[in-house]
Parts: sequence; structure tokens; C-alpha cells
Amino acid sequence: MDAILKVAVDGFKFDNGSGSCCKPRNNTDSGTSRFTCFYESKNPSPTESTESQNPSLTESTECSEYHPVLKYINDMLMEEDLEGQSCMLEDSLALQAAERSFFEVLQEGQTPPPTSITSLLQPISEEATRKYRLRDEDDLEGGRRSKLPAISTVDELAETMEEVLLVCQNNNHGEATQNKTGRANRTKPQKSDQAVDMRNLLMQCAQAVASFDQKRAAEKLEEIRAHSSSHGDATQRLGYHFAEALEARITGTMKTPISATFSGTSMVDILTAYKEFVQACPTLIMCYYTANRTIIELASKATTLHIIDFGILYGFQWPCLIKALSRRPGGPPMLRVTGIELPQPGFRPSERVEETGRRLKRFCDKFKVPFEYNFIAKNWETITLDELVINSEETTVVNCILRLQYTPDENVSLDSPRDTALKLFRDINPDLFVFAEIHGMYNSPFFLTRFREALFHCSSLFDMFETTISEENNCRTLVERELIIRDAMSVIACEGPARFARPETYKQWQVRILRAGFRPAKLNKQIMKEGKELIRERYHKDFVIDNDNHWMFQGWKGRVLYALSCWKPAKKQ
Repeated sequence: MDAILKVAVDGFKFDNGSGSCCKPRNNTDSGTSRFTCFYESKNPSPTESTESQNPSLTESTECSEYHPVLKYINDMLMEEDLEGQSCMLEDSLALQAAERSFFEVLQEGQTPPPTSITSLLQPISEEATRKYRLRDEDDLEGGRRSKLPAISTVDELAETMEEVLLVCQNNNHGEATQNKTGRANRTKPQKSDQAVDMRNLLMQCAQAVASFDQKRAAEKLEEIRAHSSSHGDATQRLGYHFAEALEARITGTMKTPISATFSGTSMVDILTAYKEFVQACPTLIMCYYTANRTIIELASKATTLHIIDFGILYGFQWPCLIKALSRRPGGPPMLRVTGIELPQPGFRPSERVEETGRRLKRFCDKFKVPFEYNFIAKNWETITLDELVINSEETTVVNCILRLQYTPDENVSLDSPRDTALKLFRDINPDLFVFAEIHGMYNSPFFLTRFREALFHCSSLFDMFETTISEENNCRTLVERELIIRDAMSVIACEGPARFARPETYKQWQVRILRAGFRPAKLNKQIMKEGKELIRERYHKDFVIDNDNHWMFQGWKGRVLYALSCWKPAKKQ
């Protein structure tokens, strides 16, 4: 990226991983952390000029189309150094899990050494079994805190950038073309004549793990592996990846065969998977559509719109909003975006969130939308209100889509960083707070309960992807890796701070948000009606979208998977 922009190092000024860009720097104001790194496009293309002057498309159409997002992704794929970058979220979560207290580091010496899964099949003496069963469970849980989630940083890029672009290239039906090289390396799993209840096998294995019966657990793992495959149908994939997670928990190490599949998710892989996902499944698109429509409605007469995005990542949500704002009658407002992300490992914790600002700036230039970008790269519970530059005359929106589950709760720290972050949202006093999260019940402190709920949730996701994405599609494995496997490994194999995925039900989220000082805002009925029509026209019939007062639910075959709601600050008593 630096090679493309050619920005001098003297043009940057950092302050605790935060700063701003896209705004001319005042050289006399040395106390600020602003720098100049973008330049306005003076000569837009004729096509862009025509599009920006044509108001024929409605706000609904603009927000429901994913073509601006695909254009935004294509621009990212053309960046020279993209192939060498790893997944932004995985790097942040890995760093967050590694930040343990000094006391926990001292306890590492008491952690039992990793065990080989093959050694578990060896006969165990009665005395050793008795001692193992009587061992204090709390000590075992404390030992597991030293385990890290299944996040690796090495990736085999067997394809060139041109081949990846061909994989992602859309045909006229909105489907991705297939990669012949990747397909040739796959082996079709052999179907067994005997029916196998994979869920029952997995539950039996989990029960053996919970009761510390390692021999029975190892036997069940062998049986599960005999009927599972990483490239089979939904049930086979579920069994394969859950078996990997269970083995990681048994052996006390995250170095499992899944590392070969999960290693080093690159940016190219992320973009490839995302392009396939938004065309096959409406979950993210509907979250973005509903949020963007509500924001546009709120800012219909605003002169300055300030969006504080907690968990901005690559900024995929905003291209559609930017395009819709460019067509607003009377001209677009000044768009200010504060991108907030977890810090990245290394000496430049805010480097990746800065890159997101550069990309958004280039996209705004194409549609002539005035733009200013600020960034903060810190753990969310450590951010203070003073670090956010908020002006009283602007319309302010706090946006948090599918990311608050990665903030630790009271099970990790008595201070509850999750509640602290929500209190910060309230202290901002926004005109609107848009919130969306996974509706999940697998955040129990008890392993067996957590495993059972994760099994039901992930079964629906694997079934959804099998129905909507063909088995031979190379992107399917990438989508499953990013949306299922990473979190499942965390939920099943890890304990303590290492378990970074901690979803809750929408009712639990509602209690937290109300306690933070918000009141619910009803969703626009017209937006909900258009969203349901969008699902019915473009996506599979088994996708479900419904609303209950101020919550919008999305699911698959009757099971709720995602929930979205809008909130406004309650009056302080």
C-alpha cells in the first residue's frame, strides 16, 4: 500500500494507535494527530459523472444492490501487496488472546504437556484413572487458559493473483466460476452404506471429554473421522471440523490437522469468500441494507453525517451508503467516518485500519462525496470519549455489526469489557445506535452445554452453505472457514481469555443495551417490507426474515441465526 500511495513518513503522526486522515493538516497545530494522505480526484470518469447526476434510482435500490461492494472489492484485489497480507480480524483476535496477565504467564509452568491423540488409545491403569477423575476441575480450567485459538499465520498461495480474480469473476447469473486446479486436488469422500447419526456421535464424544474419559473420547473420535470429510456434505464437514476441535481440547494444543486447512487466511481468500457469500446468502447484505436505509432516513437533511463504526474491518458496509448519499437531493452531506478496530500485532497497530480509510476515500472521490476519516486501534473497553472527535452540530451514528461478541464479558473480567464498551456507546450520545449480532446460546461457562448449542447452530450454517453454494465451489471452504470453523474452534477447544467467541441471545443483548442507557427504536415498516421482498426475489426460499417490534431476525429453516435492532439514548433521570 505504501508503494502505491508514495506518502512520506513525515506526513504521519501517531498517538496511541489513533489518528485521522482525509483532512488537510494544519501545520501550526502540532498537537493534533491529523495527517494528509489522500488527494481529491479532479477528473472523474464520464461514467462516474453520469451516475452521480442521475437520481432515477431510489434509496432502496441503492442500498439493496451489492454491486458497489463488489466494485470496492475488485479495487482491493488490484492492490499490489494484498496477497501477502493475512486476515485482519484473525490477527487482532490472536493478539487479544495473547495479552494475558503476568499471573497467567507464571501459571504456564503448571500446565500439563500436550498429549498425542494416539497415546490416548493406550490402556490406562485403574489407579491412574481414579486419580485423574478426582483431579480438581478448577485446576484443569486454569491450565486451559494458556491455550490460543486456532489462528495461524502461514498460508499456501498455490494460485496466482490472476487465477484468484478468475475464481471471483461473476458470470451473468451472479455465480463464481470454478477453479479447475483446486478441484482436481480434492478427493470425493466415500459414502458409507450404513447411516450414521453424526450429531449423536459428536455428543457422545463431548460427554466423554467432559467426564475426562480420554480413552472413550479417542475411540469416538476415530469413529467420527471414519464418516467425515472436510470436503463432503454438510454432515461430513460438521463432523470433521468438530472432531478437530475436540481433539485440540483433549490434547491441550491447538496444533491439529485443521492447521493445514486453516493456516494463514490471506486477504485474497477473505475477499474471495466474501464475494461468494454476499451472492449466496443474504445475512450480511440484509444487515447492511437495513442499517444503511435507516441511516439515510435519519440523515435526510443533515449537513454532516458522522458514523462511528466499531469493527470497521475493510469497510464493506459503506460503499452502498456512499453511492446512495451521492444521489441525495440537494447534494451529499459531509461524511465523517471514525473507524475503530482492535490493534494489530507489530509496531504499527493501526496500519490496517488506516488502509481501510484510504480505500473509502478513493471510493468517495468517485462519487464526489466529501469525506473525512479518523481511526482508533485499541481494545474497545480502553477507549475514552475524549479520543472521539464529535461535533455538536453533526448527526452522529454508532454502528456495530456482528463484532461485539468478540469483546470479553464478565466471565473473563469482573469489570465486563462488553458492558464498558456499551457504556461508551451511550456516552457518545448518538442520534442512532445500530446493532447486529449472532443469535447464539453457546456462551455457557459449562463445556457440554456450550458444545450442544454450538452443534445446533453450526449444523444450520453448514446446511445453509450446502444448499446455497455447490460442493465443488472452492469458495465454499473459505466461507465456512471464516464464518464457522474459527469460532467453533474457539468455543470448543478453548477456555478463559483464549475463548474469544462469546455470542449471546438477542434477549441477553437487549438487557445489556437497556442497562447501558438506550431505548429501542422501531424499525421502519417500509424497510422491513422491502427487505422481505429482496430475500424472496434473490435468495433461497428457506431463508427467513421476520421482525418483532424493534428486532429484525434472520434465519435458516426456522432457526434464528442473526438479530438486528436500532436504539436511541434514553433520557437520563
